[in-house]
Amino acid sequence: MIAALTPLRQLLSELRPGGLAAPFLVLLMLMMMVVPIPTFGLDLLFTFNIALSLIVLLVAIYAPRPLEFSSFPTVLLVATMLRLSLNIASTRVVLLEGHTGSASAGAVIESFGDFVIGGNYAVGFVVFAILVIINFIVITKGAGRVSEVSARFVLDAMPGKQMAIDADLNAGVLDRETARLRRADVAAEADFYGSMDGASKFVKGDAIAGLLILFINLVGGLAIGMSQHGLPLGEAAENYSLLTIGDGLVAQIPSLLLSTATAVIVTRVSSSGDMGQQISMQLFQDPRALTMTAVLIGGLGLVPGMPNLVFLLLGGLLGLFAWRRHTGPALVMDKVGEDEPAPEVKGPGEELSWDDVHPVDILGLEVGFGLIPMVDKDKGGQLPDRIRAVRRKLTSELGFLVPAIHIRDDLELEPTGYRIQMLGVTAGEAQIYPERLLAIGDGIGAEALGGIAVKDPTFGMDAMWIDTHRADDARARGFTVVDPATVVATHLSRIIETDAGSLLGHQEVQALLDGLGRDSPRLVEDLVPKALSLPTVVRVLQNLLDENIPIRDMRTIAETLAERAAQSDDVDDLTANVRVALRRLITGRLTGFSDTLPVITLDPSLESMCLSSLEQEKAGGAGIEPGLAERLYTSLADSVQLQEASGEAAVLLVSPKLRPWLAAMVRHTIPLLDVLAYNEIAENKRLKVVARIGGDAAPGESTRTGASADASQDDEGGTPFLTKNGAAA
Repeated sequence: MIAALTPLRQLLSELRPGGLAAPFLVLLMLMMMVVPIPTFGLDLLFTFNIALSLIVLLVAIYAPRPLEFSSFPTVLLVATMLRLSLNIASTRVVLLEGHTGSASAGAVIESFGDFVIGGNYAVGFVVFAILVIINFIVITKGAGRVSEVSARFVLDAMPGKQMAIDADLNAGVLDRETARLRRADVAAEADFYGSMDGASKFVKGDAIAGLLILFINLVGGLAIGMSQHGLPLGEAAENYSLLTIGDGLVAQIPSLLLSTATAVIVTRVSSSGDMGQQISMQLFQDPRALTMTAVLIGGLGLVPGMPNLVFLLLGGLLGLFAWRRHTGPALVMDKVGEDEPAPEVKGPGEELSWDDVHPVDILGLEVGFGLIPMVDKDKGGQLPDRIRAVRRKLTSELGFLVPAIHIRDDLELEPTGYRIQMLGVTAGEAQIYPERLLAIGDGIGAEALGGIAVKDPTFGMDAMWIDTHRADDARARGFTVVDPATVVATHLSRIIETDAGSLLGHQEVQALLDGLGRDSPRLVEDLVPKALSLPTVVRVLQNLLDENIPIRDMRTIAETLAERAAQSDDVDDLTANVRVALRRLITGRLTGFSDTLPVITLDPSLESMCLSSLEQEKAGGAGIEPGLAERLYTSLADSVQLQEASGEAAVLLVSPKLRPWLAAMVRHTIPLLDVLAYNEIAENKRLKVVARIGGDAAPGESTRTGASADASQDDEGGTPFLTKNGAAA
C-alpha cells in the first residue's frame, strides 16, 4: 500500500505554488479566449496586468546585469499573450453589452475612458493615438533595432570569447572551474540576446494589434449598436467610443511599460550596479557640467519676459548640487579595461598586511582625462578594439600569449597625454590630439596644412597634427594620415615587439610546453626537467624574442634544446644552436619569397681584429679600441640607411663567435640591422654582398659592391663558406 502511494506523494510534492504559476497562466489565457468573463473578473485581470508590467519594468531597471533577468524573453511572451487574451475577452463584452451603457465592460475600462476623454471624444482619440505612436514608432522600433544589432555582435564575438577563455586557461590565468563558469556565462549571454532579438518582435506585433483592436471595436460597436439595438448615432458613438478608448488605454499602458522594460534591458551594459547607480556615477560625475548648466539656466532667468522664478529656482538648485559635488567626496569612475576590485583603504588604526602589496601590471596604458572618450565604448571610443587587435596580432606573430593590457585614467598626466608602462616602468609616453589626425612623413607643402609640428611617437619621424577635413589634402601631398587611436596602438605594438622577451615568464613558457606536450608528450618529458631546467628554457626563448625571432615553432626549438643539452647547458650556446635550427625562418622573414639575401660583410682583417679584441675582453683585457668601435658603428649605420633607401633588408653577416657581441651592440642603436652568423643562412638562399666594412678602406669604413655569392655547407656541416664569381672568397 505504501509503495503504491509513493508516486502520488512524489507528484504532490512537485506541485509547489511556484511550479503551478506558469501552467495556471496558460490555462487562464485559453479560458479568456473562449469563456465569457464577468465584469468583476475583467477588472481584476486588468489590474493584475498593470501590476505585472510594473514589476517587470522595475526588475529590468534594478537588475545589475541583463543576464540577471535571463527569463525576460519568456516573461515578455507570457505578458503579451495575457494582454491579448484580455483584449479578446473585453472585445466580446464591449460588442455584446456596449449598448447598455459605459459601465457594461467593468469599472476599470469606464474609469480610464472617462479620465482621458473628459467629455471630448476627439481629444480622447488624439491622446490615444499619441500614446500608440510613442510606443510603436519610438520605443518599440528602437528596442527592436538594438536587440537585432546586439544579438548579431554577441553571436559574432562568441568564438573569440571562447578562444580567449581557453588561452587564459592554458596560460594559467584561470583555473578550470572559473573557465567553466565563464564559458557558461558566454553561452548564456549568446542565448539571451538571441532570444531578445525574437522577443522584441512580440512587442512590435502587440502595438500593431492594439491599433487594429481599437478600429474593430469602434466600427463593430457602432454597427451593432445602430443595426441590432436601434441606438441613435450620437448615443452609440458615446457608449462605444468611451468603451473602445478605455479598453485601448488599459491595454496600451501595460504595453508601453513592457516596451520600456525591453528597451532598458537591451540598452544596458554589463557592469555591476543597477541603472540608477550607473546614471548617477556617470551623468553627475563632473561638477563642471552641472556648474555650466546652472549658469545658463540662471542667465535665462534674468532675461525679461521669461518665467524668471522657475528658471532662477532651477538654476539655484543645480548650482547648489554642483557645489556639493565639488566639495563632497567624488564619485569613483569605473576603470576602463578588465574588471578589478577597488583597493581596500585601511583605517588609521588598522595594521597593514601582505594583502596591501599589489603586484604591478605586466602591461599598462595610462591616459589623461581628455582621452577617456577614446577608451569608452559607450562614447564611440575605438582604442580598446585597436589594442585588442594589436594583442591578437602580436600573439599570433610572436608565438605566445601577450598579457592583457590594463587601461586606466591618470589625473597626473596631461589631459591629452598617455603613458605606456611595462612591468611598472614607463616604456613610452606622448601627447595626442583626439580631434585631429596625424600626418606622418616629409610630404610637399607641409606649411599649407597648418598643423601642429611634432615627432611621431613610434619611430620619431617628422609629423604634424592636422584638422580632419585636411586629410585628403595631406594624402595628396604624400603624407601618411592616421587617427589618434592608431597612433597609440602602433606605439604600443612597437614597444611590445621591441621588449617581447621581458613579457615571457615561467608561466607563459610552461603553458607553451603544456600545449606542445599534448602533441609530443615524450619530447617535453625528455626536455624539462630531464635535460634542462625550466629557467634555462625560459632564458633561451627570451633571447630569441629579444632578437626579433618568433617562438611559434616550439617543436623545433624543443628538439634542438633536447639534443644539444647533453653537450652544453650554457644559455648563449643553446641560443646559438636554436638559431641555426631556425635558419629557414630567420632568413625567410628577411627575404620573403626571394631566393637572394643582400648582406653586409666585414673585411677578414677587420673581423679578425674584432675577434681578437673580443677574446681579450673575455680574458679580462681592454677589449676593442673605442675609436674603432665608433667608426664601425658609423659605417654600419650608413650602410643600413642605404639599404633602407633601396627597400632591401639590412643584414650583417659575421662569424658565429662574433655575432652575439655585434648583435648586442646594435640591438637598440641600429634596430633595423639584423646580425646573422654564417651558419644561420638557409641552404636555399643566395647571398648578394652589397657592402663590405673595412678592407681597402680604412678600418671601420665601408665600400659598396654588387657581388653575389652562394651560401652552402661544407661536408662536415660546419661554418658555411662563400663563393664569389665561382672562386673561394
